[in-house]
Amino acid sequence: MQIPDNWQARSGLLAERVILITGAGNGIGAAVARACAQHGASVILLDKSVRNLEQVYDAIEADGGTQAAIYPMDLEGASEQDYRDLADTIKKEFGRLDGLLHNAAMLGALVPIAHFESELWFKIMQINLNAPFLLTRACLELLMQSPDASILFSSDRVAKQGKAYWGAYGISKAATENFMQVLADEMETNTRVRVNSLDPGAVATNLRNLAYPGENPEKLAMPEDVVLPHLYLLGPDSKGTTGRQFNLQGNAD
Repeated sequence: MQIPDNWQARSGLLAERVILITGAGNGIGAAVARACAQHGASVILLDKSVRNLEQVYDAIEADGGTQAAIYPMDLEGASEQDYRDLADTIKKEFGRLDGLLHNAAMLGALVPIAHFESELWFKIMQINLNAPFLLTRACLELLMQSPDASILFSSDRVAKQGKAYWGAYGISKAATENFMQVLADEMETNTRVRVNSLDPGAVATNLRNLAYPGENPEKLAMPEDVVLPHLYLLGPDSKGTTGRQFNLQGNAD
């Protein structure tokens, strides 16, 4: 599924909204964060790299966007209490949460299952699957208090069709799609929380470079090129749309 043809993000689209973005320190997460702030959202930037977060924060200020907040967190080592503390901080500082973008992900290694190291497997699953579960659960109460909340999961082509050597990454993304559908079905009754996934296709990011080191990044879409569908799905114009898998086919592998 794709966003409506010719849809454009109007000025102030995300005004007065609070949006939490994981993996906001670079790539798609950073580009979406800057765009959300430019359209009026108060963005909470979450990443393990303080340096990267500070650079995105400074870029948002230079853009003239709404002031952002920095929340350093390592998803691999974060405990359940860490996620509860994050939700408590958001409630205290902002009083609400209107959007959550699960963008952070780890590729790991492209190796056969027979040679996949258990420690690496668990690490990838922790970052790509367990962390979104723990973060979503911690923030659900805040999201359900919003008059129009959106949870968006970043997806991948290998989530729909298993592919040799993609191991824990591919399986974690497939599980994430199912998680999205389960959560959307639960939230559809008696809540105003919509839940969707978005596969941005082939984009010049650090993760993409690790997966395809010989690829020419100049032939790929840039993170800024896939911002628009994120704004649509995080904003009010996608109200009522839930449980859907969006795919930027023009950027597909």
